[in-house]
Amino acid sequence: MLRSPVETAALSRGIHRLKPQPESDVGVGAIFPSNYIFDLNRLYLHTDYLSARKQLNRECWASLISSGLSVIRSYCRGRNLVFALWLVTNGVTVAAAAPTADWSEPMQLLGRQIAPGTSSKFPFNPDRSFEASYVNIPVFVARGQAPGPTLCLTAGIHGDEINGVEVARRAFARVNPKELRGTLIVLPIINAEGFRSGNRYLPDRRDLNRAFPGSSGGSVARLIAHAIFTKVVSRCDALVDLHTASNQRTNLPQVRADLSDPAIRELAIHFGLGIVVGGSGPDGSLRGETANAGIPAIIYEAGEPFRFQEDEIERGLYGVENVMAYLEMTAQVDREIPDDRVYQHSRWIRTTAGKGGFFFPTAELGDFVRKGDSLGKIVDPLTDASIEVISPIAGEIVGMAVPQPVLSGYALFHLAWHDSE
Repeated sequence: MLRSPVETAALSRGIHRLKPQPESDVGVGAIFPSNYIFDLNRLYLHTDYLSARKQLNRECWASLISSGLSVIRSYCRGRNLVFALWLVTNGVTVAAAAPTADWSEPMQLLGRQIAPGTSSKFPFNPDRSFEASYVNIPVFVARGQAPGPTLCLTAGIHGDEINGVEVARRAFARVNPKELRGTLIVLPIINAEGFRSGNRYLPDRRDLNRAFPGSSGGSVARLIAHAIFTKVVSRCDALVDLHTASNQRTNLPQVRADLSDPAIRELAIHFGLGIVVGGSGPDGSLRGETANAGIPAIIYEAGEPFRFQEDEIERGLYGVENVMAYLEMTAQVDREIPDDRVYQHSRWIRTTAGKGGFFFPTAELGDFVRKGDSLGKIVDPLTDASIEVISPIAGEIVGMAVPQPVLSGYALFHLAWHDSE
């Protein structure tokens, strides 16, 4: 039997989308197209119970034919996994169906109502106050005419990374909610004050992308992270976080993803362009903490900070639309990044201690280099001594610093390679 990409990805986590079935086939009412069926036997045999709990740590519908007798249909969270397994393994049947959300009703988000087939733009916090003017965030929502998953796009977590902001804006502008299945939620400028002022960090000088999932007390960063995570991100079925390089560097178009999670890997390769670089992300990052909450999340990185770069923006837009097609939110055909463009490892090559100076690269983004290759030189402006930058490993250059003065330890080239290399 051929399965859609969504079913294939979900099955790898012990879950697959349940297709609509006639009422007579089920015996206890119709099952909605947006429901999910959990293969509890696969989860029961999962060798890592904590991983199984993580997979179910978000709201879901569970529907299962039990011993040919009846249908278990229960609204569950990850913490109810043991109870659900107990029901199945002990032959307990439940005939009653749990209530489902009526898609014809408006979606409630941040005090606003978004009806099916419509879109809306509004502030995260409608308050007219001194603080709100500094930390308020625009929110865009498109509610599809038909049921489907909720995809969240986030951008501008770092105020100097502006390519992603334009990717998010264009992606939303091109969505027709009357043709959309599911919901698209866009937070295009999370660090709004940093974006306006050209500052990477928040007003309290903290990195917002190290503050998730946040808390209801503490720094400005943790307060903002908590509000975003609890009020918006927790409602997502998948998340794409849009970034560029930082601090006078540039990145080859790439998706960063935790390749150990099958659902995240599938989401990453269905971005459809560039390369994939493996890694779970740092503690406190939006991507990492969203994945820890059981929601597949990836990052798209491309280009330089402080600049709109048309090619990188268009690539990002293509990737977002490809993800939407993969999630069956739109009717277009999705594409995959081939396996030979998926890298399991990466590392930065840095300035040798005591060898700072003026950096002049000769290698370029996308170059494949061998161990021992020269990548450029650093010239000491006082002694005129020139030191070659030699690659200690083989790999592809996926990120690099632009020509500039550099000090000891400064990150110069980011190389990625396969397991077999």
